Amino acid sequence: MDAAGIEKLFTRGDGRYLFARWGRPLVPVVFGVDDATLAVVKGALEAVVVLARHKMSDTDPELGANLMMFFFRDWDELRHVPGLDRLIPDLMPLVDRLEAGGANQYRIFRFDESGAIKAAFVFLRMDEHLGAVPAETLALSQAVQTILLWSDQAFVGQSPLAQVAQGVILRPEIAAVIRAAYDPVLPGMAQDGTHALRLAARVSQPH
Repeated sequence: MDAAGIEKLFTRGDGRYLFARWGRPLVPVVFGVDDATLAVVKGALEAVVVLARHKMSDTDPELGANLMMFFFRDWDELRHVPGLDRLIPDLMPLVDRLEAGGANQYRIFRFDESGAIKAAFVFLRMDEHLGAVPAETLALSQAVQTILLWSDQAFVGQSPLAQVAQGVILRPEIAAVIRAAYDPVLPGMAQDGTHALRLAARVSQPH
C-alpha cells in the first residue's frame, strides 16, 4: 500500500488526518458473551497486539480495564449498565442517536495527554446481521478496528479482512500498516498527512 492509500485510512470524513495508536498495554474486559466466545475475542485481540508488537496486561494502573467490549441485543440495555454513564457522560443521548439510526456497532476512544489512545469502548448490538457473522470473524474485525484510530471512512468500502480457503484472515496490506504504526520511532498521535509517508516507508521494508 502506497502513501496515498495509507493516508486515506486515517483521513476522516471532514478531511482531517488523524492517527493514534495505543500508548499503554491493552487490558480488555468483555461483557455479554459466554466463555467460549470470550476466549475467541481475547485470542483475536492477542493476535493483533502481537502483530503490532505491542503489549497486553492484567490491569491498567489508572483505569483497571482500558478496553471494554459490550455484546448485547438492544441499545436500551446500555441505559441499565451500572456506572456506565460515569465512564461515558453523554451515554443517554448517544444511545438515543444509535437507536434512531439503527446502528449495530459503535466505538469510543479516549486519549492521554500526548494524544495516544488510553481507553476504548466497543458496543456491538447483535442484530440479525452481526448475529450471522462467525465469532472468529467478528472478533478479529473488532480487534483490528480497535488497535488504531482509523478514519470513520477506512473500511466502509472494503473490510479489513479477507476470505481464504482456511477461513478469514487480516488483509496483508492492513497488517503491514498496523505493524508499521507501532514502530517506536513514530509518534503515538499524528495530525499531519506527511505521517502517512513515514508509515509507507516502513510498510515497504522487509520484516
